[in-house]
Amino acid sequence: MKYIVDSHAWINYFDGNSAGQKVKEIIENNSNEIITNILCLSELSSFMTKKGFDPENPHKTILSMSKIYKFDIEFAKEAGIKHAEIRRKIKDFGLVDTFVLLTAKKINAKILTGDPHFQSFKDVLLIR
Repeated sequence: MKYIVDSHAWINYFDGNSAGQKVKEIIENNSNEIITNILCLSELSSFMTKKGFDPENPHKTILSMSKIYKFDIEFAKEAGIKHAEIRRKIKDFGLVDTFVLLTAKKINAKILTGDPHFQSFKDVLLIR
């Protein structure tokens, strides 16, 4: 199975909580293809820095366990339009979440997340 792992899922993975254990089973299963949108690295850097941790170790882990999805200008424009459309229904839906959603659509993958903002979308594995 192909999965886009969002920041929420990676945070649970590094935290090692019960949701993180479920994420770990999927990420560390060699039959799964794991992809992370490059913007999630920024979210994780911010989160780790706010918590007083060095973000370098998580980044190294993600780079060793995941392919990084990079995008072009057209993808960025499309994500901006999609974000505006989604925000009409989900007022606090994040811009990076839109990039994750669009990445999954482009490469035909499931989104692995614990973020409840994704609960109304198809092809989402919501881990709690």
